[in-house]
Amino acid sequence: MPVVQVEGVRKSFGAVEVLKGIDLTVERGEVIAIIGRSGSGKSTLLRCINGLEGIQAGRIEVSGHKLDASGRGLRDLRKDVGIVFQSYNLFPHLRVGENIMLAPRVVLGVGKAEARQRAEEALAEVGLAERFEAWPDNLSGGQQQRVAIARSLAMKPKVMLFDEVTSALDPELTGEVLQTMERLAQHGMTMLLVTHEMAFARRVATQTIFMHQGKVWEVGPSERIFGAPQTPELRQFLGTGLK
Repeated sequence: MPVVQVEGVRKSFGAVEVLKGIDLTVERGEVIAIIGRSGSGKSTLLRCINGLEGIQAGRIEVSGHKLDASGRGLRDLRKDVGIVFQSYNLFPHLRVGENIMLAPRVVLGVGKAEARQRAEEALAEVGLAERFEAWPDNLSGGQQQRVAIARSLAMKPKVMLFDEVTSALDPELTGEVLQTMERLAQHGMTMLLVTHEMAFARRVATQTIFMHQGKVWEVGPSERIFGAPQTPELRQFLGTGLK
């Protein structure tokens, strides 16, 4: 059974239809890269999968949780889906460990001891075990983004979504975040990532989706998508200098 199933999903903002009937299947342990120009619907698709945006038509199922245009099933679905954005959104008045412990305690109702254990394990997973007591403002941008990833991991999600998580970072900090994501992939985490890091997508993603004008224009194994694009639109996109 697929971990993520998207069928006929349509999403509009006012009169503008952003997603025009999206179909997508993600198997357990797959890493799916979503590429395309700005405005093609990539980030909107991720936000719909996590229930942050409602849909006008179609169906989304994640780890057995069904979500349709009515929005039913949203709370249960979000417990199994972690999402990390370009902005870290860490609470500056809470230490790193407290930031990570918050959601397991409030959303899942776990005790303080278990929440701390989850936080420590998640920080170790992203290579920041020694930063539990640090303040967010004392971390680099790359470290803050890795804490944001740890915060999602502490919820023990079935699927992780990454929305342009490196676009605000300089090349050195981008590298450390991408290494963290690659490590998660190697450990079997099911992941969907919107990215402009083409070399990373080609190397790490099992499948790559090219979105264009609100549709899935091409989909296939990453090596084929990047090595032998089938449509003029994808060939043009990959020739724009994005690496």
